[in-house]
Amino acid sequence: MFRSSVSKRLQRFGTSVFTEMTALAVEHDAVNLSQGTPDFQGPDDVIDEAERAMSAEHNQYIRSMGHPQLVRALAEKVQALYGLEVDPISEIVVTCGATEAIASSLLGLLNEGDEVILFEPFYDSYPPCVELAGATARYYTLRWPDFAIDFKELEAMFNDRTRLIVVNTPHNPTGKVFTTAELSAIAELCQEHNVLCLTDEVYEHMTYGEARHVPMATLPGMFDRTLTLSSAGKTYSLTGWKVGWAMGPAKLVAATQAAHQFFTYCTPGPMQLGIAYALRTHREAYYAQLRSDYQRRRDLLVDGLRQAGFRVSPPDGTYFALADFTELSDADDRSFAHYLTKEIGVAAIPPSAFYQAHPEEGRHLLRFSFCKRAQTIEQAASRLGRLVP
Repeated sequence: MFRSSVSKRLQRFGTSVFTEMTALAVEHDAVNLSQGTPDFQGPDDVIDEAERAMSAEHNQYIRSMGHPQLVRALAEKVQALYGLEVDPISEIVVTCGATEAIASSLLGLLNEGDEVILFEPFYDSYPPCVELAGATARYYTLRWPDFAIDFKELEAMFNDRTRLIVVNTPHNPTGKVFTTAELSAIAELCQEHNVLCLTDEVYEHMTYGEARHVPMATLPGMFDRTLTLSSAGKTYSLTGWKVGWAMGPAKLVAATQAAHQFFTYCTPGPMQLGIAYALRTHREAYYAQLRSDYQRRRDLLVDGLRQAGFRVSPPDGTYFALADFTELSDADDRSFAHYLTKEIGVAAIPPSAFYQAHPEEGRHLLRFSFCKRAQTIEQAASRLGRLVP
C-alpha cells in the first residue's frame, strides 16, 4: 500500500475551500459569491498596454526583482500616497501575486523553532507557508461581530521565540480595517519584543465610510522592521495577471528575493509593464471611484443578505462580507454553504476553514464576495429570497 504522496507538513491542510466551493458552484449552476474573482474586466487601456508590450517583444525573462518601470512606478506611488521614500532597486521585489510574496517572505525570513502570530480568521495560505518554513503559528482570534483586539491578550502571545506578526489590513475575511490606534499598539509590541511585521495590504484601496487604510510602515520606528505586501490584482480587477510585490528595508526584501529567485524567478514582463502604466495613469481619482463603486456593491449585498434573514457585519474594507445565519439554520457553516449552493443556487465560503485555534467562531458564519457586477449581486439576492418563509 502506497503512503500518501503529499508531504506530512501539508497533509493536514487538505484541499482549499475555494477549490471545493467553486467546483460545487459550477456543478449546480450557482451564483458564485465564494471566490474573490471579479466577473468584470479591468481598465481597457491597461489591458491594451500589456498587449502592446507583447507586440513589442517584451516576452522573455526580465530582472528577477521586477521590471525597472514597475518598481519605479511603485516607489513613486507610495511616496505620493503615503510619504514613504523607497529605493526601487533594492527595497522592492515583484512577485507572482501577493500569495507568492507571502510564501517567499515567510520562507525567506523564518527558521526552525520561530513563532509567528497570525490573526484568525486568516487568508488560507498563511498557515501552510509558516508550516513549510518549519516555524510555529500562534493564533489571535478576532471575534464576530466587531472583531476587536484585546491588547493584553495579544501581548501575552509575544515571547523570545516570536519572529514576526502578520497583519492583514484591510482584513480578509472580516472586512476589518485596523485603526491607527490599533496599528500603533501592535507597533509598540513589535518594538518592545524586537519582532518583525509582515503586512498584507492587497485591499489598501478598498475602504468605506470613514475608514482609511494606514500602512504600518508609515508609523514611527516601523519602516525598518516592516515588510509590506500588496498587489495589482484587486485594485485593477486583473487577478489573473498575478502581479504582486514586497516592499521594505533592503535586508527584509533580500530575504523575500532569496526564496523568490528559486520559485518563479520573475513575473511575466508584459503584465508588469501593464501595471506600471496603470500605476502612473490610474491613481487618486481612480482609487476614489473604486471605493465608491465597491461601496455601492457592498450595500447591495448587505441589503440582500439582511432581507434574506442573515445578520451582517458590514465590512469597512475589502470586497467580502461575513454573515451570521443562525436565525436561518442550526447547521454548521460547511453544511449550510453546501445547502445554499445546491438548493438555493448561491455559493459562499464556510469560514471555519480560516480558523485553527477557535474554528467554532466561524461555524455560524458565511463569507460572501461582492466583487461582482450589480446584476450578479441582484441575482444572488433574488435567489437568497427563497430562504424567507
